[in-house]
Amino acid sequence: MLQVFDQVSWFLPLCLLCLGLLVGSFLNVVIYRLPLMMETRWRSDCCELLEVEQENPAPPLGLATPNSHCPHCKAAIKPWQNIPVISYLALGGKCANCAAPISWRYPAIELVTGLMTLSLAWYFAPSAALVGAVLLTWALIALTMIDVDHQLLPDDITLPLIWLGLLFNLGGTYVSLQDAVIGAMAGYLILWSIYWLFKLATGKEGMGYGDFKLLAALGAWMGWQLLPLIILLSSLVGAVCGIALMVIKRRGKEIPIPFGPYLAMAGWIALLWGDALLARYMGATGLN
Repeated sequence: MLQVFDQVSWFLPLCLLCLGLLVGSFLNVVIYRLPLMMETRWRSDCCELLEVEQENPAPPLGLATPNSHCPHCKAAIKPWQNIPVISYLALGGKCANCAAPISWRYPAIELVTGLMTLSLAWYFAPSAALVGAVLLTWALIALTMIDVDHQLLPDDITLPLIWLGLLFNLGGTYVSLQDAVIGAMAGYLILWSIYWLFKLATGKEGMGYGDFKLLAALGAWMGWQLLPLIILLSSLVGAVCGIALMVIKRRGKEIPIPFGPYLAMAGWIALLWGDALLARYMGATGLN
């Protein structure tokens, strides 16, 4: 297979694009169902702790079951109606059974996942580094959309992402294991410290614990050296987007804005161009 990738230049990008589109369809399921699964689990745990019987328990819900269906008429979605992007266009953005509109977000996430996965072919050769970059990209997309919807970064994704980053760096895939371990610790402690300083100064919580874990994961993947760049980029993007939201949608300062998407975007930028950006900065400041 590696020989095919080397001999046929377009084969790897095509495979990554198709794989990204398919996984994008699955990420739609993760983004929608995982928070519901967590809520169901929390309700069950609370009832167990309080020793009360849960009223009207939700039916079992998983990432694989039940099968995908229309949220309006509950009609099952047939396999040929679930082809990424193509099915949405063929159906005119409507359910085949009841003609209810289908959110544009579904094909958008599929397309974005496909294009972001495709773009990795230009930065990584067929190797463990490419496999890791693909997995990290998919996780960041899921985390971004869940945080946008629920202001939540699930441990079900962030914690495995930390250990997966350390696993890939056992052999120095991206950075040395020492840099990865320090990156994971520093990533968590930096935002943890900022959180407590802000809380002591204002009495308010400026961010959630999920943000600490996400930056720890990025540190585990890319090492402590890129953490300042990630924090700077995420802060700049967050400030610009926050001001834009307040101006365009007239949102008040008291309305919380999730920080996870900006961390995820900054982390992905650092994954592809972090070393180049750092080298350019060091050269411009004469620190190299």
